Amino acid sequence: MFLVRYFARALGSSSTAKMSSQSGYTAAQKNEDGNFISKSGYDITRMTSEQLEKAKAALDPLERNILFESGTERAFTGRFYENKQEGTYVSAVSGIPLFDSSTKYDSGSGWPSFFRPLDPAHVTEIVDKSHGMIRVEVIDTKSGTHLGHVFDDGPKPTGLRYCMNSASLRFIPKGETLPVQPVEQPTE
Repeated sequence: MFLVRYFARALGSSSTAKMSSQSGYTAAQKNEDGNFISKSGYDITRMTSEQLEKAKAALDPLERNILFESGTERAFTGRFYENKQEGTYVSAVSGIPLFDSSTKYDSGSGWPSFFRPLDPAHVTEIVDKSHGMIRVEVIDTKSGTHLGHVFDDGPKPTGLRYCMNSASLRFIPKGETLPVQPVEQPTE
């Protein structure tokens, strides 16, 4: 049954719309400067090619492969798989906050798993038909880089499992300053 629901969602069935392809920009507002601002107040306008190249140069080979070539780290090897600290997981490229530690859980999959993004506009979900499978890829809206995949076998309240590569993330412990700050007050 899971496979039927999963493929229907990946293909965009109307009865399973919560996992259809969607851009983070649909959950954002354009400000007077033409930048896309998320409800939590972050500028999620796409990074320039120069900004991406600079960020890419600071990454190690595994991080570059995962983020820029949609690679995957081996299960149970990522540095955040067993992390239990309170804090925020941010994009390794853009620094945008992606997941709060309160939404992280042990899925048994071997990758850090979350049941909800911090702000839906910060991630974009797209249908991924690579490797002979149909899945839903999760990318960082601001940088366009690969983070992992989302599946519909997660816990309540969402039923979703955002299965992320540790190499695509940075962890900021609670109380420390995030690398990127909101540019506007959050909206409701």
